[in-house]
Amino acid sequence: MADTLSNDDGLPLTSLYINGTYRPASTSATFPVTNSYTGRIVGHSASASSSDCVEAVEAAQGAFPAWESAPLAFRRDVLLRTAAILEGEEWKEKAMRALKEETSSTEGWALMNVLSGPGSLRNVAGMVNELKGDTFPSVNQGGTVFVHRRGQGVVFSIIPWNGPVTLTARGVAIPLICGNTVVCRPSEYSPRIIGLMVDAFHQAGLPPGVLNFVPMSRDESPTLIQQIIAHPLVRKITFTGSDRVGRIIAAEAGRHLKPCLLELGGKAPAVILEDANIEDAARSLIFGGLLNSGQICMSTERIIVLRPALSALLTSLKTHISHLKLGSPFEPSNHLSALFTEASAENVVRLLRDARDKGAELIVGDATREGAMVRPHLVVGVRPGMELWERESFGPILAIAVVDTVDEAVELANDSEYSLVSSLWTTNVHKAFEVGSRIRAGSVNINGTTMNSEAGEGQAGLGGSSGYGKFNVENFTDRRSLILHAEHESYPFMGLS
Repeated sequence: MADTLSNDDGLPLTSLYINGTYRPASTSATFPVTNSYTGRIVGHSASASSSDCVEAVEAAQGAFPAWESAPLAFRRDVLLRTAAILEGEEWKEKAMRALKEETSSTEGWALMNVLSGPGSLRNVAGMVNELKGDTFPSVNQGGTVFVHRRGQGVVFSIIPWNGPVTLTARGVAIPLICGNTVVCRPSEYSPRIIGLMVDAFHQAGLPPGVLNFVPMSRDESPTLIQQIIAHPLVRKITFTGSDRVGRIIAAEAGRHLKPCLLELGGKAPAVILEDANIEDAARSLIFGGLLNSGQICMSTERIIVLRPALSALLTSLKTHISHLKLGSPFEPSNHLSALFTEASAENVVRLLRDARDKGAELIVGDATREGAMVRPHLVVGVRPGMELWERESFGPILAIAVVDTVDEAVELANDSEYSLVSSLWTTNVHKAFEVGSRIRAGSVNINGTTMNSEAGEGQAGLGGSSGYGKFNVENFTDRRSLILHAEHESYPFMGLS
């Protein structure tokens, strides 16, 4: 099992998983995992060495030919059995505990992760229906072209901490259903919960070597990630996380001419037109902006409101914020808990103070923190030129810009290098489509939260700091052609007929 007891303090110890076997690091190295709310160590993880990483890549390559050629129904059924395991009470209980202990997830956010996991895996299992080829006549007289989709090889997938169940289902299961094998590096902040996902794949009968799991300490990660990317057997890299780290990974992959799929963040705008249903919009903004303390790539980070709607919107937002409960992730009634590190909390406070110093007004909140805890903030007058407008905050902030025209609202919505998701609020369906089509984002949710990802579409923006590519069949398979030539083909320019 991925989750065992250590001999020293009785806390959970997460193991490596290589070639179908759970094991410690070859150097016996481990690293601690700390709960950001209590500041206490809640577990330990094996920390992979260089030789462990090489072994994981080689195991994945060794398993690739058989996995790629396995019947589609076999690959599908492994994922369906994994989904069933995630629905078991024993797995859910372990996962809920791990989410709260490792990432300070509240009861609500932990439940959303755990309950969405089985559905995410079943959606991925259904992608077998997209693994189809094509047939058409060749440009060569009498020939026929057969195009089929094949796996690409070993995929190196780096999984974040903030939505570990659904993002593991995406970053691991989609490459797997497409016939690839995977080396998975979990966030050092959440190795146990991602290890529990790996364990579910193992219990479901995933063949040895198809999925390999190499947690590593924060200090060792830069060198080891560089080594894995450089390994000649690794064909593709996926990363979900900050654009700062994404740029480093993309540059390293570029050195070896290896493709990357990057999802790097968001600065999602919510545009509130003057005819919007203000109460519905406010409820959506509270959910989209403050769920998991704003630590989600689809969080509502910028609220752009037409001036006539401002007063009613502020009144509703303040009312809803006043009802939120903050505190320990182990208290089920709390809506918000600590951010994932004190450093993240300090960055959020810094952004708030910078905005205040440049003219924004703090309607709710005082730009302070208690350890890793930051209370919800409602800020009015945020504008381009403020760092809070430019950079993803990853914190519990509702930042409002006030405009006088729809054109100005669209211009501000598009004034970002992030283009992941957005939302638009209006009761006029014609205006919704006219204005929505002008907002540059991967998706525009009309009268709905930015916290939405349609199954099968693949979550991704339009490039830049939101990343590149989509988690779908197109991005994890190669289209290869078999060209059947006619018998006795002639080569006239060489005098051959």
